[in-house]
Amino acid sequence: MVRQPDQGGAAASRVGNAAQARAPRTLIVGCGALARELVALTRDLPGVEVACLPPELHNRPERIPARVRARIREARREGYDRVFVAYADCGTGGLLDPVLSEEGVERLPGAHCYEFFAGRTDFARLAEAEPATFWLTDFLARNFERLVVRGLGIDRHPELEATYFGNYRRLVYLSQTDDPDLLAMARRAAERLGLAFEHRHTGYGELATSIRALRVIDGGAG
Repeated sequence: MVRQPDQGGAAASRVGNAAQARAPRTLIVGCGALARELVALTRDLPGVEVACLPPELHNRPERIPARVRARIREARREGYDRVFVAYADCGTGGLLDPVLSEEGVERLPGAHCYEFFAGRTDFARLAEAEPATFWLTDFLARNFERLVVRGLGIDRHPELEATYFGNYRRLVYLSQTDDPDLLAMARRAAERLGLAFEHRHTGYGELATSIRALRVIDGGAG
């Protein structure tokens, strides 16, 4: 037997349904290199969805601002109440920020993902200790051959390897997960480039802080 709500209960139900219908929707426009991390961090955030742009844009960062602007405008046509951009500057040379200012959208703080994964203070210390550092994340360790070797044309023109990496001395792998397979891939990448290897487990770092703040900003709904 199903108990029918009394009049007060029915009214409360109607109010609740109306509130649910008006619940704000947030779209995070993210870099494809952060897709796994963004999905994990937003899993328990009601009303928050993730849409990622191709990670290959990092090989042509001058294209990032226009692609981000287009996705922001598409999100508004789709009816999202708020948009947040999960990019740092990411090699755009400051060109992303004017776009976001014009669109009234915020982004992740910092220059790149290495900085917010390691934390700004620790990253500055690491970079100062050895400026000639090549950085890997879980995503880049997993996709090193595709995005670095093939993406930069080193597979077709091996002489480019010295051009790109001849001035590096160290590879630092900033890991988001404890994955022995990724650790082995990162080591192989360092060996391939002839660089000293260092591993630091960062977890999600300041990316987690920024994404979880969406709950507070939007009153618990993203």
